[in-house]
Amino acid sequence: MKKAMNWLKNIRPLKVLTVFLAGMFLFLTQACGDPGTATQPPKPEAQSPYSKRYDPTKDYPLSSPAGGINNFSDVDPRAKDEKAANDRGDAMAKNAQRNVDEKGVNSPGEYGRNYKEGTPLGERVKNLGEDIGSSAEEVRKGVVKGTQRGIENIKGNTQNAADDVTKNVQRGAEDAGKNVQRGAEDAGNAVKRTVKDVD
Repeated sequence: MKKAMNWLKNIRPLKVLTVFLAGMFLFLTQACGDPGTATQPPKPEAQSPYSKRYDPTKDYPLSSPAGGINNFSDVDPRAKDEKAANDRGDAMAKNAQRNVDEKGVNSPGEYGRNYKEGTPLGERVKNLGEDIGSSAEEVRKGVVKGTQRGIENIKGNTQNAADDVTKNVQRGAEDAGKNVQRGAEDAGNAVKRTVKDVD
């Protein structure tokens, strides 16, 4: 009861008035303010169903048939210089052919010529064996590297697991110690309160 009386004595009329005025201000600004977003959208003007509508596809120039895929030019119609694009495409095709020739990639035509000219079976088998041998060597190297990487990962993971177990055990021991200490403190406080209540 004394606490309630002290609380009522501490309330000042100025504080009550300030809270009341702030509440009224908030209420009035929300209730009497501009409804901005709550209004209905304006209704469109009535239009005849037969009126012309804007067609955005009429703004784009259509390509005329010029060959190529789909019977139209393969170049973007907005491009300024179609000849430059064709020249660049030809240069890329020539570069690709040169790469094929320089790197010794055998074309189906070459295989056919070799067969017709009678490249000895032993040489063909030898070439095929070399290709298979180099592929197998690359696979072997990849497997060895992958295995080594896997072993290193396993070692790292086991080391991390051991470190984590050690840390968890230490934390558990620390937590248990803290819990015992808190329990003892709580028991001591309970005894003190009981002694005070008895007095």
